[in-house]
Amino acid sequence: MKQKIEFTGIIKQNGSMNAAFVEFPFSAEELFGKKGQIKIKATFDNKVEYRGSLAKMKSDCHILGLTQEVRKQLGKTFGDEIVVSLIEDQEERIVEIADDITVVFKENPVAKSLFDKMSYTHRKEYIRWIEEAKKPETRENRKIKMIEMILNGKKGI
Repeated sequence: MKQKIEFTGIIKQNGSMNAAFVEFPFSAEELFGKKGQIKIKATFDNKVEYRGSLAKMKSDCHILGLTQEVRKQLGKTFGDEIVVSLIEDQEERIVEIADDITVVFKENPVAKSLFDKMSYTHRKEYIRWIEEAKKPETRENRKIKMIEMILNGKKGI
């Protein structure tokens, strides 16, 4: 059974960047038997769900990043208190790819191979970037640009 872990933390700012995190106040090694990155499913303040990772970033403890989108949904920022509920995420992370994007990959098998080797997060970023296009021509341009960026070794948007 997956162990559900709950704690309250303070949203901290990462240096001077518009990036936030909360410290994981337990030993990840004791709870999960892992020292490195741990994939998790979290719920913040019992209302916003998130899939991400606990990571050790030159810090004494593991941290959990909070995206700008999550902070916006919560209406919270640096210094605010947040309730975190999480479990280890053992499901395979699959990025859904629309048919028109699949066609572009079929025409560019080298780019598809490179894309498949990328992390879930980078694959998700590329697909979301294309799908957020409001105009059809923007979507077409982004598909072409994505292939170029992948072939040039760019891991994410």
